[in-house]
Amino acid sequence: MKITKIDVYGIQFPLAAPFVISYHTYDKMPSIIVKIETDEGIIGYGEGVPDEHVTGETWEGIFHIIKNTLGPAVLGQNPMEIERIHEIMNNAIYSSPTAKAAIDIACFDILGKKLQQPVYQLIGGRYHEQFPITHVLSIGEPEDMAKEALEKAGQGYEYFKIKVGTEVGKDVERIKAIRSLIGPGPAIRVDVNQGWKNSSTTLLALERLEKYQIDWIEQPVAADDMDGMAEVKAKTRIPLMVDEGLKGTREMLQVIQKRAADKINIKLMKCGGIYPAVKLAHQAELAGLDCQVGSMVESSVGSAAGFHVAFSKKNITSVELTGPLKFSQDIGDLHTAYQVPFIRLPKRAGLGVEIDESILKELTVFQDVIQ
Repeated sequence: MKITKIDVYGIQFPLAAPFVISYHTYDKMPSIIVKIETDEGIIGYGEGVPDEHVTGETWEGIFHIIKNTLGPAVLGQNPMEIERIHEIMNNAIYSSPTAKAAIDIACFDILGKKLQQPVYQLIGGRYHEQFPITHVLSIGEPEDMAKEALEKAGQGYEYFKIKVGTEVGKDVERIKAIRSLIGPGPAIRVDVNQGWKNSSTTLLALERLEKYQIDWIEQPVAADDMDGMAEVKAKTRIPLMVDEGLKGTREMLQVIQKRAADKINIKLMKCGGIYPAVKLAHQAELAGLDCQVGSMVESSVGSAAGFHVAFSKKNITSVELTGPLKFSQDIGDLHTAYQVPFIRLPKRAGLGVEIDESILKELTVFQDVIQ
């Protein structure tokens, strides 16, 4: 089998409500969709959602990297030879994990369709039957966030990820308001997105948060401050998760050696796709670390890819892939798999996502083809 054509689409997915985190506010979510065709007529879809604050990649940048560098490099290659595909991409350009993830995901979609198996069966087999859905709350006023959490708890949600990372006092008020309103039952995870900057500010915040039954704190310090993460972990009883500070195997080794985190947040857009994500999960397992598959707010395509990784690995114990629930319009049908309070993947071949080509074209801002 050979790759014969690659269509690249620059998409702006409309969000039902603005998504607010410590370093940015999103009104629309920029995404790159790739459609890879083969000489056997099998088509695979992939997605890359960039975050310039995390990997240094931009929406326009990964479009041009795929169009001018990665696409031409993999044209004519066998999409089933995933190790070779990654070697070719790594030789073509340093880093650029989000651009590589788009091609990796499309190749796995093709591989699954060729073998008539879901992707999870090709990377270890299905281990989990379902995962709880986590509702993610954007940064807002404490009372507004608490009301949203209460409303979602009434709908059956039991797990909440709270975005914070502004001023410590206000962040503490957000968590206090949410816990007071939803009660002691639902789980609260706090994602700082580097917003507390350093270990001293973080330790001050965590001292005030200990009484609110926090499952874990995610990436409170700057991404490159692995020593700061290690200091926080050593001085608090609240479990610590690394996110922006971990992209690939090199950072995973640092986390393990420095004992810098209790939990790992794997994101396909940070590490380069399904294949590298599986490697990270295995590396974490050797160190006895539990993992989560997190989100860059991908559509059905990228979210499905993350779910396939999560469902296949024992040490991946949580997921936060809620992009399809945040869009007012999506190109795929993964939203049907979200059955509050759980996500259950369909047993369809490949990614298991049906693509609506008419919506894909409607949302496309720019496109090109490689053949």
